[in-house]
Amino acid sequence: MITVLNFGSQFAHLIARRIRNFGVASEILPFDAPVETILGLNPSGIILSGSPASVLESGGPLPAKRIFELGIPILGICYGEQLIAHMLKGKVVKGAHREFGKEMLMIRKRSSLFQGLSKTETVWFSHGDQVAKMPPGFMNTASTKGCAYAAFEDPERKLFGIQFHPEVTHTRHGNQILENFVFKICKARKNWKLESVIKEITKKIKVGVGTSHVVIGISGGVDSLVAATLLYRAIGDQLHAVFVDTGLLRKNEVGEVSTTLKNQGFRNLHVIDASKIFLKRLYGIKDPEQKRKIIGHTFIEIFERTIQTKLKKFSIKYLAQGTIYPDRIESAQTSKSAAKIKSHHNLTLPEKLHVKILEPLKDLYKDEVRGVGREMRLPHVLLWRHPFPGPGLGIRIVGEITKARLEILREADAIFLKILQETGEYQKIWQAFAVLLPIKTVGVMGDARTYEYMIALRAVDSVDGMSADWHKIPNEILEKISSAIVGKVRGVNRVVYDITQKPPATIEYE
Repeated sequence: MITVLNFGSQFAHLIARRIRNFGVASEILPFDAPVETILGLNPSGIILSGSPASVLESGGPLPAKRIFELGIPILGICYGEQLIAHMLKGKVVKGAHREFGKEMLMIRKRSSLFQGLSKTETVWFSHGDQVAKMPPGFMNTASTKGCAYAAFEDPERKLFGIQFHPEVTHTRHGNQILENFVFKICKARKNWKLESVIKEITKKIKVGVGTSHVVIGISGGVDSLVAATLLYRAIGDQLHAVFVDTGLLRKNEVGEVSTTLKNQGFRNLHVIDASKIFLKRLYGIKDPEQKRKIIGHTFIEIFERTIQTKLKKFSIKYLAQGTIYPDRIESAQTSKSAAKIKSHHNLTLPEKLHVKILEPLKDLYKDEVRGVGREMRLPHVLLWRHPFPGPGLGIRIVGEITKARLEILREADAIFLKILQETGEYQKIWQAFAVLLPIKTVGVMGDARTYEYMIALRAVDSVDGMSADWHKIPNEILEKISSAIVGKVRGVNRVVYDITQKPPATIEYE
């Protein structure tokens, strides 16, 4: 067991997921968890996460100082390193040089933490503060041009601090660093398996639900499909799958998803056409948070109405959702110190609900969700569909949503994905989609001047959605996609390709 103390980092749960990938159990606790609670887990090691806070500010999140006296190996990451320095009589200052993004790490001394690494390594930073003076007993093990103490350690007390983030994919050998800490320093054993997670989730569903009936919203995405399948296998016909056509879905989505679910054995499937309601309520709305909340609230309202009418004869007590960890993290639901990035439709719920919320996948990441689906022998073609957000195309139209804009985006997106599939590029990409930008530009088609919309293409490589790099689509494929969209979609005269990483950008536009 490796315990992660969460100080509000967007990556705290990503650390735990990396460790679980090693086959080692990991549990996240709030930063101020009592020492007795930590010891109750019998951890082999403790990791202090990053944070949007600063140790230089009064009231910043601090752990119990006793954790440094337990004799348990500790790794402080970013804010976690600064905490070690701050609490053990070192010194932290505002950095003269703020590092954000990829940096070159120079390893100064041999360390068990860096075993197997080169003398220089590409790592990912995100900090303004930095350590100016190490605590007594520590030695400097790595630096960058802008950060003298990019890593330090007290090998006798097994206390380690690093200013960069090994858990994100941008740190090239970050997994090796974490593995070194988990296995070489903490001497942890492999004891975590996906099969046991499935059994545990299924057991909790059976015990928690009992004889009650459950309703789940199906979006066509991987998360809702796996959640629904888990529930169906646990409680059978007590599950009612409701597929709401919001009018914000991809081309042919309703027919394809309905057929797929019926082929999977779902007998209680209800398809609700609510497109007019959604478009009416979204009319004139431009703010992304407001759009998400309207979509989320309307979604729940449709569910409640369906429960009260079509499902009235059943004792519906639970509303199940395909919420996964990244949703909760970005919505700041996992820590008192987390910074909110955006609301997710699964989490923007009205205060008064007539049903309880059930989230069987809430502690899993996307790759783990796919792993669960694979263990349940769900079709590969469904499990490896690119992620599709609950708010659908509503957050892929920047600004106001109109029926005309939706039709333009739906066609452009379909062309984009079709060509990626035809060229074999789709399977290499974590997520790809088109976005309609609310600006028009001048173009020339034939001999005529045009003034039409711009489509942005987004394609990223990722493992879990918490960090991502833009996918390098070959130029000849991009050219083919651009020509097809401009040539076939009326209202578009320009196509651009987004090459921004996450962070600093999010994968979706809103």
